Amino acid sequence: MDSLQNTAGTGGSGGNGIIVPQANDTAPTSTPTPADDPKQNLNQVINSIQKTLGLIHQLYLTVSSFNAASQLPLLQRLNSLVLELDNMVKLSEKCSIQVPMEVLNLIDDGKNPDEFTKDVINSCIAKNQITKGKTDAFKNLRNHLLEELEQTFPDEVESYRDIRAASAAELKRLAQAQSIMPNGDVKVKTEL
Repeated sequence: MDSLQNTAGTGGSGGNGIIVPQANDTAPTSTPTPADDPKQNLNQVINSIQKTLGLIHQLYLTVSSFNAASQLPLLQRLNSLVLELDNMVKLSEKCSIQVPMEVLNLIDDGKNPDEFTKDVINSCIAKNQITKGKTDAFKNLRNHLLEELEQTFPDEVESYRDIRAASAAELKRLAQAQSIMPNGDVKVKTEL
């Protein structure tokens, strides 16, 4: 009888070369949590990925120096890798992270995914500058129209400004009464 068949009866290995973990062989990497905390789930997946990378490295070392005596450790490491990959899949089902395809394409092209973030920020800055330019142009147009109207219809423009000032004062008073900021945001009172 060879060594694999001897250990099959003790629970160390199956008859087809599959290692069956014993009770104290490997502990699960994650413990069930009562609350599904997204950060904790993500940390568990990250830990599982790191453990898998360590197992792959061990497997590489075992395979690179393979001889007949290292068959059992090779099978144990393969089974540990399979168990950890299974654990990783179960843990990843609890995480819902959306990664933009552009990031994956950059990684596939061998580029740094931070380039995507930089491009998105630069795009936002450019769009912000365009929008600011448009609002400044409308403000300048409004001011120019008011100047022209004031020269032609001074009484009506004065009446318009009075109505506008009264409306702004009323809006400010309502905003303060309702704890609304002038830009439309609501003030949140922190209770200690």
